[in-house]
Amino acid sequence: MPKPSSDHEFGGLSTDLKLSVVESYLRGFTTALRGKFAELWYIDAFAGTGERTVKHAAQRRTLIDAATDEKIERHRGSARIAIDVVPQFDRLIFMDNDPRHCRALQQLRFSYADRKIDVIEGDANEAIVEMVQGRAWAGTRAVMFLDPYGMSVAWETLEEINATEAIDVWYLVSLTGLFRQAALRASAIDESKRAALIRMLGTEDWEKAWYGRRTTLFGDADERFRTADVETIEGFVLKRLKQLFPCVLPPLRLKNDRGVPAHALFFAISNPAPRAIGLATKIANHILKAGRSSQVRPR
Repeated sequence: MPKPSSDHEFGGLSTDLKLSVVESYLRGFTTALRGKFAELWYIDAFAGTGERTVKHAAQRRTLIDAATDEKIERHRGSARIAIDVVPQFDRLIFMDNDPRHCRALQQLRFSYADRKIDVIEGDANEAIVEMVQGRAWAGTRAVMFLDPYGMSVAWETLEEINATEAIDVWYLVSLTGLFRQAALRASAIDESKRAALIRMLGTEDWEKAWYGRRTTLFGDADERFRTADVETIEGFVLKRLKQLFPCVLPPLRLKNDRGVPAHALFFAISNPAPRAIGLATKIANHILKAGRSSQVRPR
């Protein structure tokens, strides 16, 4: 049976943890701010379809276990999770660049006709800038989830988000994406890779921070190599975000199925008011601490 075009297939333990962390914050956010502002918004810039499918391959019969057929599980994605949050958000904005995903999101919107849900098709950077620029945010507070495809979020977009002073941001940064663009040899970084890194990080300083000279077996001492490990690269991103947002918490590092660090989930606060920072960090720190503990528990 062919897979429906609206299926969005991804998953794993790190995905479960990422969504659990965000869901916990959304509940804490609406509980803490309900009644204090005219409207509470949730903005999902890369919303997918609203659900995710996880495929389990068929297994052959063994001496111990019986054979099993291929199994497909369907779970709530970030958009569905946000809809289900209680207390509810007053408005939910789902964005995606894939027309198939947007059609699925529109169907989801029709299923919740009593809710104020917007679906925006197109580039998330352009959509976010258009949405936040010039808007009066005094009576509105929002949570934005940036779970991009690769390194899609431009630094200028983060600047516009921060300028609102009204949006809390969960930003999933692809560590594997950064390593792919930052080639081992500096000479292998072509203009496309360089442009992608500058666009995401908003600076060229990464090259000085991540590369150094070393003599190889062939004596090419003038060649520059990437000396930065995952700690250095993750730390550089944290430093950059802290230079922009009033408050950024140390990220939750997420590993892929092979146990390799693949992503870092950052939490940033655009509101500079000490009271707002104190409340948001109190909620988020508790959730991030629980998330880190869940990754080191013995199996």
